[in-house]
Amino acid sequence: MATEVRGVVASGAEQPVEVTTVRVPDPGPGEALVRVQACGVCHTDMQYRDGGVSDEFPFLLGHEAAGVVEAVGSDVTDPVVGDFVVLNWRAVCGRCRACRRGRPQYCFDTHNASQPMTLRDGTPLSPALGIGAFAEKTLVAAGQCTKVDPAARPAVAGLLGCGVMAGIGAAVNTGAAGPGDSVAVIGCGGVGDGAVAGAVMAGARRVIAVDTDPRKLEWAREFGATHTVDAGRTDPVTAIREVTDGFGADLVVEAVGSPRTYEQAFYARDLAGTVVLVGVPTPEMRLDLPLLDVFARGGALKSSWYGDCLPTRDFPALIEMSLQGRLPLEKFVTEQIELGEVEAAFGRIRSGDVLRSVVVL
Repeated sequence: MATEVRGVVASGAEQPVEVTTVRVPDPGPGEALVRVQACGVCHTDMQYRDGGVSDEFPFLLGHEAAGVVEAVGSDVTDPVVGDFVVLNWRAVCGRCRACRRGRPQYCFDTHNASQPMTLRDGTPLSPALGIGAFAEKTLVAAGQCTKVDPAARPAVAGLLGCGVMAGIGAAVNTGAAGPGDSVAVIGCGGVGDGAVAGAVMAGARRVIAVDTDPRKLEWAREFGATHTVDAGRTDPVTAIREVTDGFGADLVVEAVGSPRTYEQAFYARDLAGTVVLVGVPTPEMRLDLPLLDVFARGGALKSSWYGDCLPTRDFPALIEMSLQGRLPLEKFVTEQIELGEVEAAFGRIRSGDVLRSVVVL
């Protein structure tokens, strides 16, 4: 029997979202029903609202969430009812060529719940990133639930479900930042500051934050950046080289997703250094680099999917580090809001006034 809950729905491109009644089915095979306790307002949700992801409206927004498992399908043994979980949008299949090679973080056949959530009139909803957690309850694939320590605050834990994990993972997993490294991060929103925090956590000697917004540079300092560069006033390539004894950074994380900032990242790294692209470009963007420079500078040019994370490995470990005071996840939460304030929160994302708004239910 379906449960009726309140949820935030985007009905059409660039139309204001609304809180409306959502029907959530009982979990079937391979599925779990989760009572959502908190969900971060991510830039990706705004892209769904604006039609920048697909035109499969209406969307049930929200994906950066934590909550408690209320029911599971008949064949599900993990999670179990009562587990406190962080939701993830890449439930691994265990069968594809990446999974069979022991690289499940690159799973090529991730999956979501089979049954649709609907409006009261039966209209199927497209859940953002297969989750749809701006709702009191949501239906997901059981593999999208990762059990973590219930001592963590839901508003903090849920942030690992997307942006913060993407940033931390870009530095630690994809970029392999380590003790003594110099790491530069271009773009210091939620993802970029996640990369700053990850670099600090990994023991980087210098962590250089680059942005055009002084407020974001100040946030980066709070996460442990040792140096900041105002790219609106200073050439970031020159500035990063000055901080790194003229050589460039061992690792540059590009968290903007534009050709201009990617080119800056490319030339701001040391010889044999690494560039990691975690900012998401738009389809029309193109990059023009001299192929000789790509060859001559060596190193690695990588992209990072969800921080190349494996939720079952990374989420519990990062929550534990947060509870121990070694990872300041709580600093990402700028404000706590209600379901009806999501549209206003999108405006604050656009103006750069928040690092993360978090819906608390």
